[in-house]
Amino acid sequence: MKYIAAYALLVLGGKESPAASDVEAVLKSVGIEPEKERIDTLIKNLEGKTLHELIAAGSTKLSTLSAGGAAGGAAAGAAATEAVEEKEEEAQEEEADVGVGDIFGGGDDDDY
Repeated sequence: MKYIAAYALLVLGGKESPAASDVEAVLKSVGIEPEKERIDTLIKNLEGKTLHELIAAGSTKLSTLSAGGAAGGAAAGAAATEAVEEKEEEAQEEEADVGVGDIFGGGDDDDY
């Protein structure tokens, strides 16, 4: 991810097609020791492509993936919330049954 981020920063900074040495320089500037093989693979895979087109294509793929997951996740989240609320209600009812006089050793409220 850091290699792609460095590449993206270079593109946003005005370099339309950054070289491996450019990516390496960005990574070194923030204290990361870059792996030459990873940078070479990145540059090779992005050769002839623009970052903006890749982001646009990836965004459409992500939107189709997250739509199904979000609906299922929302339903599961709602069920979990209901279960927690039910447990909280039960706990509150149990607490209400405890008499204050019992805490101090007496159960008779007339002694006060």
